[in-house]
Amino acid sequence: MNLNSLSVLVLGLGESGLAMARWCAAQGARVRVADSRSAPPGLATLQREVPSAQVHCGSLSADLLGDAQLVLRSPGIAPHAAEFAALTQAAAERGVPMAGELHLFQWALDALRAERGYAPKIVAITGTNGKTTVTRLTGLMLERAGWSVAVAGNISPSMLDVLQARLDADDLPAAWVLELSSFQLHGMEGFAADAATVLNITQDHLDWHGDMTAYAADKANIFGNQSAQGVMVLNRDDPQVLAMQRPGRKLRRFGLSAPQQPGDWGVVREGGIDWLARALPEEDSPRNRRGAAISPQGAGQGLGRPGALPEAGLQMQRLMPAEALRIQGAHNVANALAALALGDAVGAPLAPMLHALREYRGEPHRMQTVAVIDGVRWIDDSKGTNVGATVAALAGMETPVVLIAGGDGKGQDFSPLRAQAARLRAAVLIGRDAQAIAAELQGLAPTEFTQSLEQAVQLAATLAKTGDAALLSPACASLDMFRNYAHRAEVFVAAVRELAEARGQVWNEGADHA
Repeated sequence: MNLNSLSVLVLGLGESGLAMARWCAAQGARVRVADSRSAPPGLATLQREVPSAQVHCGSLSADLLGDAQLVLRSPGIAPHAAEFAALTQAAAERGVPMAGELHLFQWALDALRAERGYAPKIVAITGTNGKTTVTRLTGLMLERAGWSVAVAGNISPSMLDVLQARLDADDLPAAWVLELSSFQLHGMEGFAADAATVLNITQDHLDWHGDMTAYAADKANIFGNQSAQGVMVLNRDDPQVLAMQRPGRKLRRFGLSAPQQPGDWGVVREGGIDWLARALPEEDSPRNRRGAAISPQGAGQGLGRPGALPEAGLQMQRLMPAEALRIQGAHNVANALAALALGDAVGAPLAPMLHALREYRGEPHRMQTVAVIDGVRWIDDSKGTNVGATVAALAGMETPVVLIAGGDGKGQDFSPLRAQAARLRAAVLIGRDAQAIAAELQGLAPTEFTQSLEQAVQLAATLAKTGDAALLSPACASLDMFRNYAHRAEVFVAAVRELAEARGQVWNEGADHA
């Protein structure tokens, strides 16, 4: 779409809204921005960088649509958001198209292909949990393979800001690795990635999407307009994800059991060791290449996960022991396999990807050990903002856990926590939905309540025993008590530091971060 001289209305002035306003102005559009907040976070930056933009802050009405020929919705604005309802309804009645940042990014790539022949590889990643880890890891793998790579999207910085910076520097990358949220994918039907994945689907953002069916459908938009050469990378351990398979598309699958068919990635157990592995047809056996090949009959199930028997004629290529990963837990083994499958799907060689995998240390606030105090390991998993993330965190623990959880549950069902209750020494609960979590754990694990995260740390310290872990994995959003999940982590780390100092122990910040 040619934006020159187009009248564009941007709804929302957070990071994505600001990026869309910048981009549209740079393309010659007449930009107006509307936000229901009286002082949105991007206001000062917009006024400084796009002084021509008209801005409305506060209550919104249909009259604000004005002469708009395109409405751009920031991803944080839910389709049914009451404060924007009049505007969006007026746009629909007038036939004004509504789009978002991903639409603008796709249109820009289409134009660059037509004008310059620019055809980068596009790798796209979504899922309830693991998006950022897999995005960063895939980007690192492609860099280690010698590619010029841009990593952007939900991970920050925004896609459009990175694209504009690369255009200004005349340094367009050979590959884009994009983390995409369900919000960004909502209503996106024309997206075309060379390799795309949905890592998993568990309950999250039901207050935004309405129900699980709508949530999963928005995630599946990541596969929207792939060509016949595009590759779908699917989690074979997740039935909802596997059901997204589309006829005529190339398919690669990953999971925590042994690979079952050509192109699969998984885990095999041999000699008491769990190995990351991939399956190749017999004629492509890698016996004479890097990595040992074993027959399917000799491949035990990995990480205790049952799976179908491998097809006859497959050879399993062992890649590296799972314990060699610096990121721990079964969920991170799955993340590593997904990244390998994505990199392989766009043609990256295996050896440098494995080097990157051994190098990668993980992301902040995702199962980071911040201290060991009196034999208790304190772990920051503040990014665990939904039930599925906390279930995965608990499933990967090998010691009893004092769990610190709670916050804004976003309409989730907390019952999946019951399956991990046996791992809990106790649960210390905070925030708006503390009682809802306690109701699910009733009779399965002791629960305690505190009014603040600082109090929760103090109480957890009295409940944990030597050899235990004290885990902040809230299963909830943070906005009922904190600015964001990173602020929640800062408060947690400060409280743990205070605990260490009170007990006369040396604070070695960032000692593990595994």
